[in-house]
Amino acid sequence: MTTGRTSAALRSTAGALRLVEASTTRPRTVDISDYARQMTAHCPLAPSLQRGLTSWTVYRADGDAEAVQAELFHGGVQAAEWLRPLLNRPHGLLRCENVVLLGDVPGTRHRDLLAWPHWVLKNLYGPVGVMFGKFYEEVVAAGHRIPAAPASFLPVRAAVRRRDPRFLSATPDLAAALAAADDDGRDVFEHIPTEWTEIRTWARHLLPPAKPSPS
Repeated sequence: MTTGRTSAALRSTAGALRLVEASTTRPRTVDISDYARQMTAHCPLAPSLQRGLTSWTVYRADGDAEAVQAELFHGGVQAAEWLRPLLNRPHGLLRCENVVLLGDVPGTRHRDLLAWPHWVLKNLYGPVGVMFGKFYEEVVAAGHRIPAAPASFLPVRAAVRRRDPRFLSATPDLAAALAAADDDGRDVFEHIPTEWTEIRTWARHLLPPAKPSPS
């Protein structure tokens, strides 16, 4: 597993995310309880919430966009590596760790801050059965089915192999990897670099082909 390798590496971006609350089922700095209950109508969260297996780690941005993206990525890695050994334990498939982002980065939306970390993490951890999502603290259109999130966050949970690939129709290679996922304890960084800008370059070639512009 990669925990030691990634956490021990010196990072010029360290400090761009300030830890506000370590992993907790009841965060004090963001009111998440009502939102989580509302989301049970759209996602099968209820068993996890009832057993106290949904946790939130809260960070605040304190750097430029590049550095915050790098630290969001490392926060996601830490969450995934914490989760991996728990998935085969009783109720492990109900566990969900959420990486929460508070604060502003001038000139950059949370949507854009989460985009690259989310894409890289999905590709790194999908083949070992760990699924990443993303939600933004942004106003949604009136009548939208899904409640507006009170904060931006990356949820990290066990992949549901029969269901989750359907959400990845735009990325068929990733959907196939997730459907066949098997965690054999591999180091997901074994064949890629660990420095954020190089990792992002590696992940760029995994992007689906751009759709042609309408003529």
